[in-house]
Formats: sequence, structure tokens, C-alpha cells
Amino acid sequence: MVELAPLSPFNHSAGMSGYDSPFEYYTLPGQMTSAGPHTPALAALKSVPSIAAAIHGALPHEAWAPRHGQTLTEARRAQSHMRPVRQMLDAVIAIDPAALDVPRPPDKRSIGVCRHFTVLACAALRAQGVPARARCGFGMYFEADKGIDHWITEYWDGRRWVSADFQIDDLQRTALQLDFDALDQPPGKFLRAGEAWQRCRAGSADPAKFGIFDESGLWFIAMNLVRDLAALNNMEMLPWDDWGAMPQAEDEISAERLGTLRSPCRSND
Repeated sequence: MVELAPLSPFNHSAGMSGYDSPFEYYTLPGQMTSAGPHTPALAALKSVPSIAAAIHGALPHEAWAPRHGQTLTEARRAQSHMRPVRQMLDAVIAIDPAALDVPRPPDKRSIGVCRHFTVLACAALRAQGVPARARCGFGMYFEADKGIDHWITEYWDGRRWVSADFQIDDLQRTALQLDFDALDQPPGKFLRAGEAWQRCRAGSADPAKFGIFDESGLWFIAMNLVRDLAALNNMEMLPWDDWGAMPQAEDEISAERLGTLRSPCRSND
């Protein structure tokens, strides 16, 4: 568990103070997305597909590692607890010093979860001057009729924010039988935490169908709402970090807390 001060809702007058536009804010590296000495290597990955290929060659998802023939030791599982991109890339290079555009064999990759793919993609895109941000919410393509706890990247292509899941490789695409481009998702394939919250509060979705493993419900959606708010403030925490306004499974979400959580749901700018 990480103890952090509660974050104020992101808005143009406060969260972006000192920046000319949201695009500038999401182009500069943050505390978690700064790659340090690895920035030139990320900047050399000149397209979205090449960024995805490099990430797939450096990270397997912890849950999908057995599909790559990997039985994870506790030491390798612990790699998924790293937060900053610089630390993640230090670990990747320490295991195998090859260039990032050279795919590593599965046993020479560092372990991550959806959040790691997301922040690494954000760092690579920002290194190329492309506005990018992490979003926390729910993937609607992992289990039928369920929203599974997930993170994706949004990047600005000059016209719109594109929803891109840099975790999905060829193995996952085949296993999940995806019929859409994971790097340019149509609406509804990923629900930002605020979208899931609004649907459940309106009665158009069942909170029990949003979560992961044996944890689900409105409280879980509220936790992801706070994580998404942190990510929009350039503080992309781990999926299991817990702090501040986050409710627990046994907590009642009071009217006062509903009011606190309602504000960041209103805009997706």
C-alpha cells in the first residue's frame, strides 16, 4: 500500500497551471513516465506499431507469461511492482542489453501488468513529441459480459484522442478473438472508470460485473476512478496502490463521497 495525499480534480485552471494547453501537459514526461537516459531509445521508435512491437519484445504480462512458456519465480513476479519507466527500462536492459527494437526471448523479458505497458507507451510517445496519457478503467474484451480491471493509453493523433491497448500482442489477440484494432479501439471496448461509474449510477450497467478476480462492485469502480484521476494528473500508480479517498469493499459509498467522486466523471477532455 502506498500512502499519498488526495489529489484535486484535474482541470484546465489548476491541474494544468503553467501549461499553454492540455497537449503540452501530456507531451512532457511526468514523474512516472520520465525515461531518463533511455529517452533517445524510445524516441527512435517512430510509429505506434513499432512502439507496440518494442514493448511486446521487452515485457510479457504476468498473467499471460505461462502462454509464453514461462514459469515465473517470485523474483520475476516482483518486477511488476516497479513504478517509474526509467526503473522499468533499467531492468529490461540489465536482463538483456539489446536495443529496444530487438525482440527479447520470453525468458529475457521483464514482467509487467497492463499499467506497465501503458506507461511505457506513454513515455515512448511523449519522447517523440506526441501527447499521451494513461487511463484506468475496464476492458470489455477479456471476459464475456464483464468489465475487467485494465489500463490503456490515449494519444493525440492531431484530430482526436486515440484509445490504444499496447498490452495486446498477437498471442492475446488470437486467444481473445478480437475483431477490432487494439491500437485504435472503437468506442465501448474500453470504459474509462468514469464511464463505468456513470453507467452503474444510472442503472444501465451492473456494478457486480466490473472488477477482477473475486473483487467487483461500485466500490471497485470508485477505486479505479481515483486511479484514473491520478493518471490524468501524471501520477500513474500501480493497479493495487490504495490511498486517500478510495473506498474499501466493506465501505458504504455515502452521499458525501458520491459528491466527491461525481466531479471527475463529468469531462473526458
